[in-house]
Amino acid sequence: MKNVKPKSATLVAKPKNATVRRAVKRPKTIYSSQEISEIFRRLSIQRPEPKGELEHVNPFTLVVAVALSAQATDAGVNKATRALFAIADTPEKMLELGEEKVRDHIKTIGLYRNKAKNVIALCEKLIAEFGGEVPRTREELITLPGVGRKTANVVLSMAFGHATMAVDTHVFRIANRLCLAPGKTPDEVEDQLMRIIPDEYLYHAHHWLILHGRYCCKARKPECDRCVIADICKSAEKTNEIPAPLVELPAQII
Repeated sequence: MKNVKPKSATLVAKPKNATVRRAVKRPKTIYSSQEISEIFRRLSIQRPEPKGELEHVNPFTLVVAVALSAQATDAGVNKATRALFAIADTPEKMLELGEEKVRDHIKTIGLYRNKAKNVIALCEKLIAEFGGEVPRTREELITLPGVGRKTANVVLSMAFGHATMAVDTHVFRIANRLCLAPGKTPDEVEDQLMRIIPDEYLYHAHHWLILHGRYCCKARKPECDRCVIADICKSAEKTNEIPAPLVELPAQII
């Protein structure tokens, strides 16, 4: 009698075009948990109550302002939206204003034609599907025209008090330059920052990183001589090896 292989033991050839899944090796921070904690402790002392610099009066105007800030500066957006928000601070008022007039208000901002169209579409969706109110979940926010994950995270944090990590160009650059949370995409950087930042610092962390990148660790040339984390920083772009300027900080940091 011939031996018959059980069906479970039968080898099945894989199709030639089958995708082979490989484990993705995530880049890791080169800082110890103690060093990371100290970095954010110092940033928290430097700016105890950091705030976003986009001007807004309610969650709706915040959504609009953040969406308009893509490929534009906060100062430029504020200059364009002050008059706009003075007359249209709700989806209903913005819709009544119309796309053409919205476009006229924001024409100093890059991509203003497409952004004006998105603002009107956003208002229509808020009214039709959310009763004119800004939704409070990321899943719902990213369904709005012109709203991506970064915008949703900013709104969740600034409007609704959630501890999120909005990865804009400053955060992405700082995370990679400092080797704090290296990543090829904003999502990779966000994921790692959310995992390594101590819970007690997480709520303000994205503002600290944004402001640090905007005013100290600048894109063209980092100002390491006045950086509060210079002695901890392991960036290859450091302009000097001086210790952090402890004298400028409160006594408890020494």
